[in-house]
Amino acid sequence: MLNHYEAVFILTPVLSDVQMKEAVDKFKAVLTDNGGVITNEENWGMRKLAYPIQKKSTGFYSLLQFDVEPAVIATLETQFRRDERVLRFLTFRLDKYAYEYAEKRKNVKSQPKEVKEEKVTRKEVKEEIKEVEE
Repeated sequence: MLNHYEAVFILTPVLSDVQMKEAVDKFKAVLTDNGGVITNEENWGMRKLAYPIQKKSTGFYSLLQFDVEPAVIATLETQFRRDERVLRFLTFRLDKYAYEYAEKRKNVKSQPKEVKEEKVTRKEVKEEIKEVEE
């Protein structure tokens, strides 16, 4: 049975965009080669770390959501540990509530952003009327 998982990993900031994409593709390949299905991928970009890791204060954050057999997680985490480009990683199984939340979040991100209407106060309207009357 396939379980729902989410993995967040931080890559070293010295990588170029191509090298970063290559690293993410490597981990995606580990999952797909072992019968996993990637349901969502997010690149959060360069972010400041809460504390220095290997004398680095920033890192490239990436998130993968996927469905895979539980046995594959050990393989994936072994790949994370062996890759010197990975500063930190966290993989966890989504329970039904976390999965529902992840699906809602994914759907919100995929929808185009609405243009917010500007709220105009009465005071602003009165001031505009006065300007027009003068």
